[in-house]
Amino acid sequence: MDTEKYIPVLHLCDLYQIEISFFKELNEEGLIELVSRQNSMYVHEDKLYKVERIIRIYRELNVNIEGIDVVLNLLEKVDKLQNEVNSMQSRLRLYEDDH
Repeated sequence: MDTEKYIPVLHLCDLYQIEISFFKELNEEGLIELVSRQNSMYVHEDKLYKVERIIRIYRELNVNIEGIDVVLNLLEKVDKLQNEVNSMQSRLRLYEDDH
């Protein structure tokens, strides 16, 4: 494993002032993937945005782990719908420009 692309969970715990058990619960619920190497746990740097989003939901909205999963699914659906709206608006503009 190339540890350059992974962030130690203990570093994230210090950075965000959060217990390691929180990350373990997220992993158990399938919300994030922890990689274990040499008695340490890591998160891939590509997943840092999702980790930060989860922490904000947890702290700012006081949402429990199960609720975080629901919120993330809803946000994903909103993003998908927004992309569809943007695509439709672009197609509509093309149609309107032709007429």
